[in-house]
Amino acid sequence: MARRAEKIVENLKIVDIAQKGLCIAKDPDGRVYLLQGGVPGDVVTARIRRKKKGMPFGDVKEITTESPDRVEAFCQHFDRCGGCKWQDLDYHAQTQYKEKQVHESIRRIAHITDYDARSIIKAERTREFRNKLEYTFSPRRWLFQEEIDSGDTFPDRRALGFHLSGAYDKILDIEECHLMSPKHNELRNAARELGRRLEIAFYEPHSHLGILRNLMIRENTAGEMMVALIVSDMLDGLAERYLQPLIEQFPEVVSWHYIVNDKVNDSMDGLESVHYHGDTHLYETLGDRRFQISPLSFFQTNSYQAVTLYDQVREYAGLQGSEVLYDLYCGTGSIGIYLADKAARVVGVEINEAAIVDAKANAELNNLDHTQFYAGDVLDIVDDKFVSDHGAPDVVVIDPPRAGMHQDFAQFVKELAAPRIVYVSCNPSTLARDLALLGPSYDLQSCTPVDMFPHTSHTEAVALLTLKS
Repeated sequence: MARRAEKIVENLKIVDIAQKGLCIAKDPDGRVYLLQGGVPGDVVTARIRRKKKGMPFGDVKEITTESPDRVEAFCQHFDRCGGCKWQDLDYHAQTQYKEKQVHESIRRIAHITDYDARSIIKAERTREFRNKLEYTFSPRRWLFQEEIDSGDTFPDRRALGFHLSGAYDKILDIEECHLMSPKHNELRNAARELGRRLEIAFYEPHSHLGILRNLMIRENTAGEMMVALIVSDMLDGLAERYLQPLIEQFPEVVSWHYIVNDKVNDSMDGLESVHYHGDTHLYETLGDRRFQISPLSFFQTNSYQAVTLYDQVREYAGLQGSEVLYDLYCGTGSIGIYLADKAARVVGVEINEAAIVDAKANAELNNLDHTQFYAGDVLDIVDDKFVSDHGAPDVVVIDPPRAGMHQDFAQFVKELAAPRIVYVSCNPSTLARDLALLGPSYDLQSCTPVDMFPHTSHTEAVALLTLKS
């Protein structure tokens, strides 16, 4: 089949931002285009490749007039990495588009207009805010067209970096990332150079050959770090040869682990973490609560802004000390534990058994004797006897994955008939859809967007719903 010809279109003005960070542009006649690249206010020339969602879709070829909101990106990998695609957009403008996206989704999808549509809560830290990053080893870093065209040779392309967007086998070698503290850059670069020096094979996904696969780095707000090395095989002596020199070089790393992954994919599901050196866990403090973090456990990726998010949940929950709180999709129980001092009882349910192990450990760590956490499908666990044993909920906290709630779960929540629901969302579209599902039984009272991930299109939001009388 012949490849569809590209079309060059000039004088497009970017007027808005769509889902997933794409831009909406219009030509002088008002025709609408969907583009990758650019920021609102730019006038551009675009390369149109195909249609997407019924609109001509392509990417920015040239910026002819710069937006007043355009700023210079601060990362050397910005044009290549794709992880922080909004670095060239002023931070205040970023947050305004995120706020608009949340409230417009509610109005357009859920058809709800009469509620307290609050302003977005901005992040105080717009760099070095993440507490976890995962890098991938590759025997052949990705070469860009200008490097290929240069005629230069690249005898050693062994890399440790990020996947290019949408490509499992294309790795961008990273020298400096601004998402965590500078110390993590030193650690990552040392790990790459040590692997090269020791001639340990970097993993290649097509042949399934090589030893070094991934490097996971976690860091708490106190500057302490955890490292998990993921390998295809823990060869005899590998830990001593490879990990020991890093342990001596980086005393900031208080917890060392390795994980053997002999699968074809990089998924960590079903894998076991082996503690090698130092503390068994990394510890983080949110507010007056302390949490232990294991290599494979989920924890809010921005510890600084997690406190802001949880404080918003606390406000909406309106706990006075006598309430029963159900924390559904509770993960490692961090929200329920954070709110526990204001509730008579906290009951968490999560389908991931490993997460519930962490939740119980964190409840014990905080000396909480009025929290219970259960592993399993909430639709199977929370029956009439469960409600009778634990009490009917006064407040239900729901923090689902990006896909939102299943219709059966939404019906279950309505049947629980809790006076208040606090819904924590990482996807404005599925939040709006789920508000519509709950609409026959609940009124949306208020919604607050929270920026957890500056320089990206990702937006969190917290919504308060009350039972209709």
